[in-house]
Amino acid sequence: MRVGKVPPELLERLVYPHLGHRPEVLVRARVGEDCAVLDFGEWVCVLTTDPITGAARNLGRIAVYVATNDLAATGAEPLALLMDVLLREGAGEEELQQLMEQAGRTAAELGVEIAGGHTEVTAGLDRTLVVTTAVGRARRGEFVTSSGARPGDALVVTKAAGLEGTAILASDFEDYFSRRLGSEVVRRAQSFLDEISVLREGRVAVRAGAHAMHDVTEGGVLAAALEMAQASGVGVELYAERVPVRPETEAICGHVQVDPLGLVSSGALLIATPDPERTVTALEEAGVSAAVVGRFVEDGCWRVAGCRREPLEAYPVDELWRALERLSGKTEAPDGRR
Repeated sequence: MRVGKVPPELLERLVYPHLGHRPEVLVRARVGEDCAVLDFGEWVCVLTTDPITGAARNLGRIAVYVATNDLAATGAEPLALLMDVLLREGAGEEELQQLMEQAGRTAAELGVEIAGGHTEVTAGLDRTLVVTTAVGRARRGEFVTSSGARPGDALVVTKAAGLEGTAILASDFEDYFSRRLGSEVVRRAQSFLDEISVLREGRVAVRAGAHAMHDVTEGGVLAAALEMAQASGVGVELYAERVPVRPETEAICGHVQVDPLGLVSSGALLIATPDPERTVTALEEAGVSAAVVGRFVEDGCWRVAGCRREPLEAYPVDELWRALERLSGKTEAPDGRR
């Protein structure tokens, strides 16, 4: 199999038939759903887990943001994290210390406790990996999922495409891009990491009447829109030219010839809403930029650009991996991999 997410057809055939069933599970595993929801009476427990495999720097920060973002996309309050830290062979104590200091500071900023996990040096790894499980809560009936989009809903995206991927590339290959694009462009691109949490916009969008939400991670906006439509059993039209892309992302993606819409994009949240004006206004009043970039339809998934209307397809792997491949022969990453 290729690097990246296991394709949906393999999940349906090889994974989902073996998961069992309990009545307390209100939302269970399916394509496009990032969180499980368990019935705890007046409250529900929301659970998710995520690996960080493509970044060499800022692992601790990214791991906390990405896991809590899945909870944010339900409107749940994050409470605790479990972190599995798989250190590469040869990693020094300073690498573990830096990773955990980053994770601890970020968790504290979000009001979340790192309640446990597992730490080991793992044979065969060329870079350290982190897998984070996040636990949150919401009142029963006051959460949304990825599967609630309805025909006629507008598709809204917050912030911009490619924020996480841009920050990773600008951080892991700082010297390379500084020489070609200038240190100021790289500094601004690195600062995108400060915008990766979507907790604020998740809460605002739920209060504004969102039917469904999905955070934009591996595969970028293209994959997230498809996953949301598939989870909801509807179609979607994505107006590609309306998706916000920042100049720094355009510069870095243009240099390595990758599509920002297919680049890992934590920090962006997709929202299905029956009232886009109300939703966008509420987000902007909360200090979060947002744009209407599509609509949900009865069936069919389409990418619309100008007069062109073509099937909406995600890339086989996230564009971050293609960028890393293209950079690997030109420079050395911070952990020594080429």
